[in-house]
Amino acid sequence: MSLPAARRLLFYAHCALAWLLIVFLAVQTFPLQAHAFFGGVTIKDEKEMGRKFDAMIRSNLSFVEDPEVKQYVAYITDRLVRAMPKQVYAFNSSVILNNALNAFAVPGGYIYVFSGLIMHFNSEDELAGVMAHELAHVTQRHVASRLERAQFVTLASLLLAVAGVAAGGAGGAVAVGAMSAGQAAMLNYSRLDETDADQIGLQYLAAAGYPPNGMTGGFKVLRQKSMLNGTSVPAYLSTHPAIGERINTLQSRIAAMPAQVRGRKQDNTRFKRVNTLLWARYGDEQAALQRFAKNDALSAMGRGIVLNRLNRIPQAAAAFDKALAADPDDSLVLREAGIFHFRRGEMGQAETLLTKALRLDPRDYMAVFFYARMLDESGRGAESARHYEDVLRYVPEDAEVHEAYARSLGKAGKQFEAYVHLTYSTLYANRRKLAERYFAKAKSLAGNASDKRPFQRLETAYNERREIWEKQ
Repeated sequence: MSLPAARRLLFYAHCALAWLLIVFLAVQTFPLQAHAFFGGVTIKDEKEMGRKFDAMIRSNLSFVEDPEVKQYVAYITDRLVRAMPKQVYAFNSSVILNNALNAFAVPGGYIYVFSGLIMHFNSEDELAGVMAHELAHVTQRHVASRLERAQFVTLASLLLAVAGVAAGGAGGAVAVGAMSAGQAAMLNYSRLDETDADQIGLQYLAAAGYPPNGMTGGFKVLRQKSMLNGTSVPAYLSTHPAIGERINTLQSRIAAMPAQVRGRKQDNTRFKRVNTLLWARYGDEQAALQRFAKNDALSAMGRGIVLNRLNRIPQAAAAFDKALAADPDDSLVLREAGIFHFRRGEMGQAETLLTKALRLDPRDYMAVFFYARMLDESGRGAESARHYEDVLRYVPEDAEVHEAYARSLGKAGKQFEAYVHLTYSTLYANRRKLAERYFAKAKSLAGNASDKRPFQRLETAYNERREIWEKQ
């Protein structure tokens, strides 16, 4: 559940390299399919593309699984989707741990927001504006229509094209090199597609009750960041120099909206909480400390997280104390302070804080996870099992949760169950050799009828991941 500080360094300046890998995997991971798509890319095809593209990304990139972040982005997605005409997709949102300022959506209803985008925006409506633009690409079937015109004939080439569209830049160039000139012309969104996504996305944004200026505000932030320091920005800005013209067009449309729509105010309470958490966990330490100079509860909590990253433990403890004094009933502050004391081995204080956090927010599965670990460390492992199971219902592919649960089961003498979860842990952490070893051990220990179903589920997950590994 908690990501090591080193992972925040994931290719800040090398986002394109990650997409090179994704484009490569799009060709290598999935075998050619027997069916063709000359009759058009169907909704079923799009859903299959999206599902396999999602599996591809998750096997190679890191995601932010903190419920405070994950549930917030899902809330924005759901709010926008409810404002749309009825859709055939069940939209799924995820947050990629990457400092680039980017977001993209792929056919089938999958939308990905980079953590850097949330960190550098100023308000929820700016974030929602970019997400609405990306969702409009999906609902208007821009990728599907371009694939149909290019007559891609296999799922592998469809995935390749989707990867190229999502990548833009260097990733798109590699995809172009792998295809014919006619197909390559269809890789990127056209200017007409971008204009369409701007206009439809603006409609979604306004219909969802957001200030419509959020879209232009978000585009301006991205343009400014790119101009000031060359920060990686989405392909739909970097590949279209006329972004200023597009902003002007959007502003003209907004000016024609009713005054009560133009004058909407945005409550940024949740945005500030998530922004604080991401900067505290993954931002540059010195830049983050400058952001957290105040003594309100969130700033003090953010300062405590950063100081702990810097191993300045007494100062971190003092910052958490200030955060708790400023707002003793903030579930996020309580959780983060509880995690801090747990890691310091102060189990009594950790239990008090985590118990109160869960009383205020029972859905916070990160708090549940650390509460389970606290029970284990306090010699109450028998009580922890149901809490680990609760967490896994929310994040079934979290390697750290499976590993902690496996250790707890091992201490309780439940060897088969322990090796099942060790296998899951190494599968989702992409540690192939260990996964093979643990899977073989789990198989050897599956000795009775009650073990059959959990082993079958494990075997299915293991075979799916092994197929990806063998194609790389």
